[in-house]
Amino acid sequence: MSEPLLDVRDLSVTFGRPPREVQAVRGASFSINPGETVALVGESGSGKSVSALSVLKLLPYPNARHPSGSIRYRGEELIEAHESRIREIRGNNIAMIFQEPLTSLNPLHSIERQISEVLFVHKRMGRRLARERVEELLRLVGLEEALKRLDAYPHEFSGGQQQRVMIAMALANEPDLLIADEPTTALDVTVQAQILKLLKELQAQLGMAMLLITHDLGIVRRMAERVYVMNQGAIVESGPTAAVFARPSNPYTKRLLAAEPRGRPQPGPADGPMVIEAHDVKVWFPIKKGVLGRVVDHVKAVDGITLSVREGRTLGVVGESGSGKSTLGRALLRLERADGAISFVGRDLQALSPKEMRPLRREMQIVFQDPFGSLSPRLSVGDIIGEGLKVHRVGGKPAERRDLIGDALEEVGLDPAMQDRYPHEFSGGQRQRIAIARALILKPRFIVLDEPTSALDVSVQAQIVDLLRGLQRKHDLAYLFISHDLKVVRAMAHDVLVMRRGQVVEQGPADEIFTAPRTEYTRALMAAAFEMKADELGVVAR
Repeated sequence: MSEPLLDVRDLSVTFGRPPREVQAVRGASFSINPGETVALVGESGSGKSVSALSVLKLLPYPNARHPSGSIRYRGEELIEAHESRIREIRGNNIAMIFQEPLTSLNPLHSIERQISEVLFVHKRMGRRLARERVEELLRLVGLEEALKRLDAYPHEFSGGQQQRVMIAMALANEPDLLIADEPTTALDVTVQAQILKLLKELQAQLGMAMLLITHDLGIVRRMAERVYVMNQGAIVESGPTAAVFARPSNPYTKRLLAAEPRGRPQPGPADGPMVIEAHDVKVWFPIKKGVLGRVVDHVKAVDGITLSVREGRTLGVVGESGSGKSTLGRALLRLERADGAISFVGRDLQALSPKEMRPLRREMQIVFQDPFGSLSPRLSVGDIIGEGLKVHRVGGKPAERRDLIGDALEEVGLDPAMQDRYPHEFSGGQRQRIAIARALILKPRFIVLDEPTSALDVSVQAQIVDLLRGLQRKHDLAYLFISHDLKVVRAMAHDVLVMRRGQVVEQGPADEIFTAPRTEYTRALMAAAFEMKADELGVVAR
């Protein structure tokens, strides 16, 4: 066999110095051949991303060290390579797609400037040729609509669109090796299918190899020829994907393959008290042009949505990126200006002033998609969870509030003593539990859950789904559950609303939507999900 494109041997990574030294990777070895896709899988904190970042020397040196190991690209040792040589390789020979696009993209630069920068640095392209290449790349990743918005900034795009901009940047110089760190985490199932198909086609066209880091085992099964399983910094099992999935030998691999959200929500009262109702809700954003900022059109993010959620029930909202799901959730909470009727427990929210809305905020909460981004890094966990208590003057003395915070942490499965720690000291799943505790501490009646499991690995997803279902039964909570993961929606929702381009395509009981979708779009959405994960889910067959 020819020499591997990338050959990693006995790699160890530590952070800090003794006696507080943390060993993140322990003697990991893996290789990738030209044109091959290799997957690195494992739970949060297992060392997957640290191993990948080591290849391009993107770790926070000198705090990060390599006590042992070799990383060879086409036979060239990278661990001891000079920084100037590593800069030549980054983006040109080896490119990387990062997990969180909004934190990876520069908020002060337009998307054209950010994609062009790669071309300026490595290809020495002029502005005209660079723009042509940017337009070609955006078409390649399915972002034709962005061609009219090249001067737009990252925050003006949805999560899925941001991820596609990142992929365009990574592919700009047609690298030999693409390191994809959770490349489809923020994408809905149809765009996942498009992106994965695109990556496969580019591999065939360019002979590009790919190191795929993901917690989605369905994607691993579909994309990778070989798989390496990591646990606590060490590779515990490896081999051809089909063999590892069919006959796992390591107990950890068996647990990982068995972990997924299962079951269905407990039947909620169909005639329970109405918590939230909305009729003909619209959220239109003006498109302005010219020196005077004349409105020439509108982006119809939410265009005439009608829905209702009763006590103890969950309405799942599904649809592609940019369909208006998150905007709808914010509009229901009066966090986004909207037209139409919205009532909460019989009260007309649209008629209330901000001051009149404040007491109702206790009963209406939200859990965001990215737990790390939604938790202040400068506040302790206790301060974060207890902030609502101070705002609404609940709990009295500090000691009483500390007890309430401890109870909230215990309810989501965390040690009350953890309230003195900071968000960066927790895993992704633990941070999401903290975000849920922050929402629960005020005893709300209605919670908007905006992609609460999309950034989590499968085992933690299952834990969070079980937690949310248990909390709903205990407190008769009403949920609006926004997700692009139909497997998770199936496990959570009593009713489903399908959105596309700001409008309702279909809505009704979850069982009916999943087993007998009426519209072509819903059928395409289901087919994209179940074709990718049919052997994991078996939903259609059931």
